[in-house]
Amino acid sequence: MPVSVVVGGQFGSEGKGKVALYIAERTRAAAVVRVGGTNSGHTAAGRDGVTRALRQLPVSVLAPNAVAVLPAGAIIDPKIFFQEVKELGLGPDRVYVSPYATLITESDKCIESESGLVERVGSTGSGTGAALIRRMRRCSNDEPVLASQHPELAAFVKDTDAYFEHLLSTGERIVIEGSQGFGLSLLHGGFYPYATSRDTTAGAFVSEAGLSPRDVDDITLVMRAFPIRVAGNSGPLFGETSWAALAAKAGLPADFQEFTTSTRRVRRVGRFDANVVLCAIRANKPNRIVLNHFDYFNAAIRQGLFDEESRNLLVEKIERPICRQVDWIGTAPASLLDRIEAFPKNQAARSSKKYM
Repeated sequence: MPVSVVVGGQFGSEGKGKVALYIAERTRAAAVVRVGGTNSGHTAAGRDGVTRALRQLPVSVLAPNAVAVLPAGAIIDPKIFFQEVKELGLGPDRVYVSPYATLITESDKCIESESGLVERVGSTGSGTGAALIRRMRRCSNDEPVLASQHPELAAFVKDTDAYFEHLLSTGERIVIEGSQGFGLSLLHGGFYPYATSRDTTAGAFVSEAGLSPRDVDDITLVMRAFPIRVAGNSGPLFGETSWAALAAKAGLPADFQEFTTSTRRVRRVGRFDANVVLCAIRANKPNRIVLNHFDYFNAAIRQGLFDEESRNLLVEKIERPICRQVDWIGTAPASLLDRIEAFPKNQAARSSKKYM
């Protein structure tokens, strides 16, 4: 059962890409999988120290020799796909596309742009939802629906189901890099209509990859100390604050702020909401929990200041409300620590270093 799934516990941008790369590197994963579309992006720093943000390919493909797989549950924008393949210098030997993956067309993007969806619910207007609707209609028209119908993708199209079966039979690790976050789930997030166009749970990601739940032995739920939503009318956000207020309290630069990967608009930011995370834990049953952006409480944490005050923040603000101990802590864009490394005197006997 060598399949790992990385899932978001809030509204996306929790740092799933960084965590998926971390797992892929340490397990020497043979394949890294990205489901979903280009309506979100994943960011991670490779071994060369360069930080890359990808919207189509799994950013965990930065792991040495890992093959990036876009399975049947992927929604592909050919323009973005080829941009990222070129940027990373990858070829058909490192990128496999299921013939049954869905294509995004220019008309899909126009439909979302003209529908008012961007203004109404904070959609990124990527065409992902429109492409899925077009596929579900099952009506023949002049536009291609499947990756197998796009001539330029032909070199990358492979039988991804057979490839996964081969990897599983030989005990190779597969890492599924889930998109967005639990609170954005169309079905389970609880914030409809301020949701994305699909389910965003680990179970859905496994299904979209074409794998069985029985193949999975490892689920990681990723959250952030201060959750975000995309700009605009994107739905409720507990304890919404400003980047200026957050920066002033944490000792970050006065002009500090975050931008969405897909639209480059300033994200909204709020306070930690245990209720969303508790629902995400219940739906995903994770083996481990990762907290990113811990340094947003205090910028000194980024320089390795893990004192008693930092431990109290972690326990009181995060762990106690969700009734779970955090396993890994992210304190900077390229940093991820086991909790025992940060707070050795306060770590429970359980260690999350399963593959170290």
